[in-house]
Amino acid sequence: MLIRKFIHSCLVLEKDGTKVLIDPGFLSFIEDRVNVADFEDVRQILITHTHPDHLDVAALKAIVRLSGAEVTGNAEVAARLAEEGMVVARVIGDGDRFSLGAIGFEAITVKHEDILDDSLPEVTAFVIDDRILHVVDSFDPRLADYKGMDLLILPVTAPFLTETSAYAFARDLKPKAVLGVHEGYCRDFFIKARHQTYAKFLARDGIAFHSLIEAGDGIEV
Repeated sequence: MLIRKFIHSCLVLEKDGTKVLIDPGFLSFIEDRVNVADFEDVRQILITHTHPDHLDVAALKAIVRLSGAEVTGNAEVAARLAEEGMVVARVIGDGDRFSLGAIGFEAITVKHEDILDDSLPEVTAFVIDDRILHVVDSFDPRLADYKGMDLLILPVTAPFLTETSAYAFARDLKPKAVLGVHEGYCRDFFIKARHQTYAKFLARDGIAFHSLIEAGDGIEV
């Protein structure tokens, strides 16, 4: 599988002709480093929760108009998009297993880490093809059941974490490798420095760290 990153937590998974777009949020589009046209051949879109850094409604509408892609998300995502006149083709809940084209998913309902807000959204994390864990914005204790994955997609900067908390979480889950995400509000030189730190310390635990900074950069897993 090829995983390409388009700033922050916006990802495209590619496998056997299937392309799945995950979380096109506003930070990907704010400086024109990513354009709606980059996703014209995507046929499936997966939204993990309603925070705007994961769901840019205007961009999502434009992508769907251009590509004809179907949207999958949890009940709260479906309700939010219904307010905008959009239909979620597949509404998913905790424990659901489903496929988007050639790529399999298991949905895990998790708690968003605490932030300064009046409420927290419903968040869906995913196991992808039984070997990749995407925790989204959560270090929920139930994710400890998914140790030893080939890849952990991990938030590495956020209002809800410290480097030490993110590192400890990754170390405890013991994946073969980590892909750092959720740094779209940082300048590139700062992201590079933080990635270098994570890579240094995770290497001591035998865990590789993948740093994707330029829009569209990717890794094979």
